[in-house]
Amino acid sequence: MAYTVRELIIRAYYLSGVIARDLQTVSGEQVNDGLEMLNEIISFKTAEQNLIPYYTEYDFVAVIGQEKYTISNLITVETLTFTINNVRYQMNPEKRVDYFGSARANNVQSLPYMYHVERKKGGAEIWMYMLPNQEYPFKIWGKFALTDVTMDQDLSLTLDKYYITYLRYALAEYICQEYNITFQPQSEKKLRDFESTLIQVSPQDLSVQKMSSLQARQGPDIYGQANLGLGWTVP
Repeated sequence: MAYTVRELIIRAYYLSGVIARDLQTVSGEQVNDGLEMLNEIISFKTAEQNLIPYYTEYDFVAVIGQEKYTISNLITVETLTFTINNVRYQMNPEKRVDYFGSARANNVQSLPYMYHVERKKGGAEIWMYMLPNQEYPFKIWGKFALTDVTMDQDLSLTLDKYYITYLRYALAEYICQEYNITFQPQSEKKLRDFESTLIQVSPQDLSVQKMSSLQARQGPDIYGQANLGLGWTVP
């Protein structure tokens, strides 16, 4: 069943209490203001990435010798991998100080093994080292920004119903702030409950794998093997 942006805005006005249901109608000017406010809320989710529940797969091909790649609308990267002959290789994320401040040999072209992500206007930049020596296919699993909506767009085609409901409550609170009135306590509690639930829908994987130099090695280092033996082993 279709659920348009216009319907969400009108229902948000009623939920806010600014417009009395069955007694008043939402004017065209108010609907237009509601659209602008809704898109402001959606835009702010690029900062509140925990409130975007969707992870997306994104593929791109490396350019030989290129370190930096700009990905539109990218917010955060959960995993970055590349493939050689149907074998998938893991990339290791590095913090800004470690990536840009540590000593290393520049302009080395080989198998890349680490990366760093920097947010920028309209998306993010991925920096990788070593510089790719071939056009490797890369795959990102990450979160991407929600795009602005239009008045008669059917939200049910791109968003789950629970997320549409959340946006309606968030817009109602925003409307109350614009009109300088108090959002009803029970509605505010419901909105906070929605936010707490959304954070748990697709949380970031914060598990850590610890490696010790004292542990017995179970086999050859995959990146040493890949760089020196190009992924091949002797039977």
